[in-house]
Amino acid sequence: MSRVDKRPGPVEQAARILAGSRFTVLTGAGISTDSGIPDYRGPDSPPRTPMTYQQFVGDEVFRRHYWARNHVGWRHMRTTLPNAGHRALVGLERRGLLTGVITQNVDLLHEQAGARNVIDLHGHYNEVICLSCRTVFTRAHVHERLEEANPDFAVEVGDVEIAPDADAVLADTAGFVVPPCEVCGGMLKPNIVYFGENVPKERVADAFAMLDDGGALLVAGSSLTVMSGLRFVRRAHAAGKPVVIVNRGTTRGDELADLVVDDGTSEFLAELAASLPDL
Repeated sequence: MSRVDKRPGPVEQAARILAGSRFTVLTGAGISTDSGIPDYRGPDSPPRTPMTYQQFVGDEVFRRHYWARNHVGWRHMRTTLPNAGHRALVGLERRGLLTGVITQNVDLLHEQAGARNVIDLHGHYNEVICLSCRTVFTRAHVHERLEEANPDFAVEVGDVEIAPDADAVLADTAGFVVPPCEVCGGMLKPNIVYFGENVPKERVADAFAMLDDGGALLVAGSSLTVMSGLRFVRRAHAAGKPVVIVNRGTTRGDELADLVVDDGTSEFLAELAASLPDL
Protein backbone atom coordinates (compact mmCIF):
# COMPACT_ATOMS: atom_id res chain seq x y z
CA MET A 1 0.00 0.00 0.00
CA SER A 2 1.39 3.41 -0.94
CA ARG A 3 1.77 5.98 1.79
CA VAL A 4 0.16 9.41 1.20
CA ASP A 5 1.89 12.45 2.71
CA LYS A 6 -0.90 14.44 4.34
CA ARG A 7 1.29 17.20 5.69
CA PRO A 8 0.10 20.61 4.47
CA GLY A 9 2.09 22.18 1.66
CA PRO A 10 3.60 25.68 1.90
CA VAL A 11 0.57 27.41 0.34
CA GLU A 12 -1.78 25.72 2.81
CA GLN A 13 0.55 26.55 5.70
CA ALA A 14 0.69 30.21 4.64
CA ALA A 15 -3.11 30.32 4.28
CA ARG A 16 -3.57 28.94 7.79
CA ILE A 17 -1.23 31.57 9.25
CA LEU A 18 -2.74 34.52 7.36
CA ALA A 19 -6.43 33.58 7.53
CA GLY A 20 -8.77 35.27 9.96
CA SER A 21 -7.66 38.90 9.73
CA ARG A 22 -6.46 41.47 7.24
CA PHE A 23 -2.72 41.42 6.63
CA THR A 24 -0.07 43.66 5.09
CA VAL A 25 2.15 42.73 2.14
CA LEU A 26 5.75 43.87 1.67
CA THR A 27 7.13 43.29 -1.83
CA GLY A 28 10.59 43.48 -3.33
CA ALA A 29 12.23 43.05 -6.73
CA GLY A 30 11.48 39.31 -6.77
CA ILE A 31 7.79 39.91 -7.45
CA SER A 32 8.63 41.70 -10.71
CA THR A 33 11.10 39.24 -12.23
CA ASP A 34 8.32 37.46 -14.12
CA SER A 35 7.49 40.82 -15.69
CA GLY A 36 10.98 40.96 -17.20
CA ILE A 37 12.62 43.17 -14.57
CA PRO A 38 15.67 41.43 -13.02
CA ASP A 39 16.28 41.62 -9.29
CA TYR A 40 19.43 42.68 -7.45
CA ARG A 41 20.07 39.83 -5.07
CA GLY A 42 18.32 36.72 -6.32
CA PRO A 43 20.32 33.49 -6.44
CA ASP A 44 20.72 33.77 -10.22
CA SER A 45 21.34 37.53 -10.35
CA PRO A 46 24.74 38.82 -11.51
CA PRO A 47 26.78 40.93 -9.07
CA ARG A 48 25.63 44.56 -9.14
CA THR A 49 26.90 47.72 -7.52
CA PRO A 50 24.08 50.29 -7.55
CA MET A 51 25.06 53.94 -7.69
CA THR A 52 24.86 55.70 -4.34
CA TYR A 53 23.33 59.09 -3.66
CA GLN A 54 26.77 60.44 -2.76
CA GLN A 55 28.20 59.34 -6.10
CA PHE A 56 25.30 60.84 -8.01
CA VAL A 57 25.45 64.30 -6.44
CA GLY A 58 29.22 64.45 -6.00
CA ASP A 59 30.65 63.29 -9.32
CA GLU A 60 29.65 64.64 -12.73
CA VAL A 61 31.04 61.58 -14.51
CA PHE A 62 28.99 59.22 -12.35
CA ARG A 63 25.91 61.39 -12.85
CA ARG A 64 26.30 61.49 -16.64
CA HIS A 65 26.89 57.73 -16.71
CA TYR A 66 23.75 57.12 -14.66
CA TRP A 67 21.51 59.32 -16.81
CA ALA A 68 22.77 57.69 -20.02
CA ARG A 69 21.96 54.25 -18.63
CA ASN A 70 18.62 55.42 -17.23
CA HIS A 71 17.74 56.90 -20.61
CA VAL A 72 17.91 53.41 -22.10
CA GLY A 73 16.50 51.51 -19.12
CA TRP A 74 13.42 53.75 -18.87
CA ARG A 75 12.30 52.68 -22.33
CA HIS A 76 12.22 49.10 -21.09
CA MET A 77 10.50 49.87 -17.77
CA ARG A 78 7.58 51.66 -19.37
CA THR A 79 6.74 48.62 -21.51
CA THR A 80 6.67 46.05 -18.67
CA LEU A 81 3.34 44.57 -17.53
CA PRO A 82 2.09 43.19 -14.19
CA ASN A 83 2.29 39.44 -13.68
CA ALA A 84 0.15 36.88 -11.84
CA GLY A 85 1.67 37.83 -8.49
CA HIS A 86 0.66 41.48 -8.83
CA ARG A 87 -2.82 40.48 -9.98
CA ALA A 88 -3.24 38.04 -7.09
CA LEU A 89 -2.58 40.82 -4.57
CA VAL A 90 -5.12 43.05 -6.32
CA GLY A 91 -7.67 40.28 -5.94
CA LEU A 92 -6.91 39.97 -2.22
CA GLU A 93 -7.23 43.74 -1.79
CA ARG A 94 -10.62 43.80 -3.53
CA ARG A 95 -11.83 41.04 -1.24
CA GLY A 96 -10.89 43.18 1.78
CA LEU A 97 -8.13 40.86 2.98
CA LEU A 98 -5.26 43.39 2.82
CA THR A 99 -4.49 46.56 4.74
CA GLY A 100 -2.38 47.43 1.70
CA VAL A 101 0.94 46.84 -0.05
CA ILE A 102 4.30 48.33 0.91
CA THR A 103 6.68 47.95 -2.01
CA GLN A 104 10.40 48.50 -2.29
CA ASN A 105 10.06 48.54 -6.07
CA VAL A 106 9.93 51.66 -8.24
CA ASP A 107 8.26 50.01 -11.25
CA LEU A 108 4.60 50.95 -10.45
CA LEU A 109 3.42 47.48 -11.48
CA HIS A 110 1.19 47.16 -8.41
CA GLU A 111 -0.70 50.29 -9.42
CA GLN A 112 -0.76 49.21 -13.06
CA ALA A 113 -2.36 45.93 -11.98
CA GLY A 114 -5.12 47.85 -10.21
CA ALA A 115 -3.95 48.03 -6.58
CA ARG A 116 -5.32 51.08 -4.76
CA ASN A 117 -3.59 51.17 -1.38
CA VAL A 118 0.12 51.06 -2.22
CA ILE A 119 3.03 52.78 -0.51
CA ASP A 120 5.96 53.14 -2.93
CA LEU A 121 8.63 53.13 -0.25
CA HIS A 122 11.46 54.14 -2.57
CA GLY A 123 9.45 56.37 -4.90
CA HIS A 124 8.81 55.49 -8.52
CA TYR A 125 10.66 55.65 -11.80
CA ASN A 126 8.33 57.99 -13.71
CA GLU A 127 9.19 61.20 -11.83
CA VAL A 128 12.27 63.42 -11.77
CA ILE A 129 13.01 66.05 -9.13
CA CYS A 130 15.28 69.10 -9.11
CA LEU A 131 17.53 68.94 -6.05
CA SER A 132 17.67 72.76 -5.87
CA CYS A 133 14.13 74.10 -6.38
CA ARG A 134 12.35 70.73 -5.75
CA THR A 135 10.26 71.02 -8.91
CA VAL A 136 8.97 67.60 -9.97
CA PHE A 137 8.83 66.70 -13.68
CA THR A 138 7.40 63.64 -15.36
CA ARG A 139 10.01 61.19 -16.59
CA ALA A 140 8.37 61.35 -20.02
CA HIS A 141 9.06 65.09 -20.18
CA VAL A 142 12.69 64.62 -19.17
CA HIS A 143 12.98 61.83 -21.73
CA GLU A 144 12.05 64.29 -24.47
CA ARG A 145 14.70 66.74 -23.24
CA LEU A 146 17.32 63.97 -23.14
CA GLU A 147 16.38 62.94 -26.68
CA GLU A 148 16.79 66.52 -27.90
CA ALA A 149 20.14 66.90 -26.14
CA ASN A 150 21.49 63.57 -27.44
CA PRO A 151 20.20 63.05 -30.99
CA ASP A 152 23.04 60.66 -31.89
CA PHE A 153 22.71 58.44 -28.80
CA ALA A 154 21.24 55.34 -30.44
CA VAL A 155 21.45 52.41 -28.00
CA GLU A 156 18.59 49.94 -28.29
CA VAL A 157 16.98 48.33 -25.24
CA GLY A 158 17.54 44.82 -26.62
CA ASP A 159 21.30 45.40 -26.81
CA VAL A 160 21.90 45.99 -23.08
CA GLU A 161 21.23 44.44 -19.68
CA ILE A 162 18.47 46.10 -17.67
CA ALA A 163 18.62 46.57 -13.87
CA PRO A 164 15.65 46.84 -11.46
CA ASP A 165 15.74 50.63 -10.99
CA ALA A 166 15.28 51.59 -14.66
CA ASP A 167 19.05 51.46 -15.09
CA ALA A 168 20.86 49.83 -18.01
CA VAL A 169 24.40 48.49 -18.19
CA LEU A 170 26.39 50.55 -20.69
CA ALA A 171 30.16 50.56 -21.16
CA ASP A 172 30.62 53.95 -22.83
CA THR A 173 28.61 57.05 -21.93
CA ALA A 174 31.19 59.73 -22.70
CA GLY A 175 29.62 62.68 -24.46
CA PHE A 176 26.11 62.09 -23.12
CA VAL A 177 24.52 65.45 -22.29
CA VAL A 178 22.37 65.84 -19.17
CA PRO A 179 20.23 69.00 -19.29
CA PRO A 180 19.77 71.01 -16.08
CA CYS A 181 16.47 71.93 -14.45
CA GLU A 182 14.58 74.24 -16.81
CA VAL A 183 13.20 76.22 -13.85
CA CYS A 184 16.37 77.06 -11.90
CA GLY A 185 19.29 75.36 -13.65
CA GLY A 186 19.75 72.90 -10.79
CA MET A 187 20.63 69.21 -10.75
CA LEU A 188 17.97 66.72 -11.87
CA LYS A 189 17.62 63.34 -10.16
CA PRO A 190 15.10 60.51 -10.59
CA ASN A 191 12.59 60.87 -7.76
CA ILE A 192 13.57 57.57 -6.15
CA VAL A 193 15.48 56.78 -2.97
CA TYR A 194 19.07 55.88 -3.77
CA PHE A 195 21.42 53.73 -1.71
CA GLY A 196 22.79 55.99 1.02
CA GLU A 197 19.63 58.12 1.00
CA ASN A 198 16.88 57.94 3.63
CA VAL A 199 13.26 57.10 2.92
CA PRO A 200 11.14 60.17 3.84
CA LYS A 201 9.99 59.93 7.45
CA GLU A 202 6.32 60.53 6.65
CA ARG A 203 6.38 57.67 4.14
CA VAL A 204 7.87 55.33 6.74
CA ALA A 205 5.24 56.46 9.26
CA ASP A 206 2.45 55.71 6.78
CA ALA A 207 3.92 52.26 6.14
CA PHE A 208 4.18 51.52 9.86
CA ALA A 209 0.54 52.55 10.29
CA MET A 210 -0.47 50.21 7.46
CA LEU A 211 1.45 47.37 9.11
CA ASP A 212 0.03 48.12 12.55
CA ASP A 213 -3.51 48.01 11.13
CA GLY A 214 -3.09 44.39 10.06
CA GLY A 215 -2.85 41.12 11.90
CA ALA A 216 0.10 39.64 9.98
CA LEU A 217 2.82 40.42 7.43
CA LEU A 218 3.48 38.64 4.14
CA VAL A 219 6.85 39.35 2.49
CA ALA A 220 6.94 38.55 -1.22
CA GLY A 221 10.11 38.66 -3.30
CA SER A 222 12.47 40.55 -1.00
CA SER A 223 15.80 39.43 0.42
CA LEU A 224 15.37 42.07 3.15
CA THR A 225 19.04 42.94 2.76
CA VAL A 226 18.51 46.64 3.43
CA MET A 227 16.94 48.06 6.56
CA SER A 228 14.19 49.86 4.64
CA GLY A 229 12.43 46.50 4.28
CA LEU A 230 13.78 44.52 7.23
CA ARG A 231 12.42 47.03 9.75
CA PHE A 232 8.84 45.99 8.91
CA VAL A 233 9.59 42.35 9.66
CA ARG A 234 11.22 43.35 12.94
CA ARG A 235 8.25 45.53 13.88
CA ALA A 236 5.73 42.82 13.06
CA HIS A 237 7.70 40.22 15.01
CA ALA A 238 8.07 42.53 18.02
CA ALA A 239 4.30 43.09 18.01
CA GLY A 240 3.60 39.36 17.97
CA LYS A 241 2.22 39.40 14.43
CA PRO A 242 2.83 36.29 12.29
CA VAL A 243 5.32 36.76 9.45
CA VAL A 244 5.35 34.71 6.22
CA ILE A 245 8.26 35.14 3.79
CA VAL A 246 8.17 33.93 0.17
CA ASN A 247 11.42 34.50 -1.68
CA ARG A 248 13.95 32.70 -3.84
CA GLY A 249 16.96 32.26 -1.55
CA THR A 250 17.52 33.20 2.08
CA THR A 251 16.61 36.57 3.59
CA ARG A 252 17.77 38.58 6.59
CA GLY A 253 14.35 38.11 8.14
CA ASP A 254 14.15 34.32 8.01
CA GLU A 255 14.85 33.79 11.71
CA LEU A 256 11.96 36.10 12.61
CA ALA A 257 9.41 34.44 10.34
CA ASP A 258 6.74 31.91 11.24
CA LEU A 259 7.03 30.41 7.74
CA VAL A 260 9.74 30.76 5.09
CA VAL A 261 9.04 29.52 1.57
CA ASP A 262 11.92 29.31 -0.93
CA ASP A 263 9.95 29.88 -4.11
CA GLY A 264 9.00 32.41 -6.75
CA THR A 265 6.06 34.69 -6.08
CA SER A 266 3.81 34.57 -9.15
CA GLU A 267 2.40 31.06 -8.87
CA PHE A 268 2.61 31.01 -5.07
CA LEU A 269 0.59 34.21 -4.62
CA ALA A 270 -2.01 33.07 -7.14
CA GLU A 271 -2.47 29.79 -5.25
CA LEU A 272 -2.48 31.56 -1.90
CA ALA A 273 -5.20 33.96 -3.04
CA ALA A 274 -7.32 31.00 -4.13
CA SER A 275 -6.76 29.26 -0.76
CA LEU A 276 -7.61 32.13 1.58
CA PRO A 277 -11.22 32.34 2.80
CA ASP A 278 -13.09 35.62 2.95
CA LEU A 279 -13.30 37.31 6.33
